[in-house]
Amino acid sequence: MEDQDTDEERGPLRRCAVTRARQPRETMVRFVISPDRIVTPDLSARLPGRGIWLSARRDVLETAQTRGVFARAARGQVVIPPDLAHVVEIGLERRMMDVLGLARRAGQVVCGFAKVRELVVGGRAALVIQAADGSPDERMRVLSGARDLPVAVVPTASELGAAFGRDHVVHAAMLHGELARRFRVENERFAGLSGRMDPNSADKSAGRCEQAGT
Repeated sequence: MEDQDTDEERGPLRRCAVTRARQPRETMVRFVISPDRIVTPDLSARLPGRGIWLSARRDVLETAQTRGVFARAARGQVVIPPDLAHVVEIGLERRMMDVLGLARRAGQVVCGFAKVRELVVGGRAALVIQAADGSPDERMRVLSGARDLPVAVVPTASELGAAFGRDHVVHAAMLHGELARRFRVENERFAGLSGRMDPNSADKSAGRCEQAGT
C-alpha cells in the first residue's frame, strides 16, 4: 500500500480522492494532515506529508467533508475546520491576485477599456480579465470579435482595481507568457472552489460577445 501511495505523489497527474479521476496536479487542490490531525489546505503543494488531492470544485470539497473522505485517506480520525471551504477560497483568490501583481510588475498586463481593446483587436492578448460586477454591455463590447479568447472572471471591480493601485478596474488583459497561463489556472481553481462562477463561463461569454459584436 505504501508503494501505491508513493506512486500517487509522483508525476504530473494526481487522483482525486472523491471522483477518482486523474488530473494535472496544478489544476487540483492538495490537502495534508497536520501533526495535530487537522485537515490543512496546501495550495502551493509544498507542505511535507502525504497529500490528499481533490478536484477544484466546491461540490467535491463538500463531499470530502461530509462523507469521511479525509479520514479514510489519512487512515484515522481528523479534524475538519468548519471554515475550511472559506479558507481555501480566500487562499486561492490571494494566489490569483498575486500572479496578477507579478504580471503588472513585469509589464505583462494592462487595464482599462481602451488598452484592453487594443490588445484584443491586435491579437496580442492571451487572456482577458473582467470583474463580475462590471457592466455586462461593456464587458461584451471589449470582447467583440474575440470568440476564442480566454476570459477570467474575478468577483469585484474593487478587487481587480487593487492589483493596479486603483479604486476599481473592470477590464484587464495579459500578454502571452507563463504568467498568463498561471493566472488562468489559478482563476479556474478559484472559480471551481468558490462556487460563485462557472470555470467555463468565460469561454461561453466570449462566444456570446462575438455574436453581439456582429
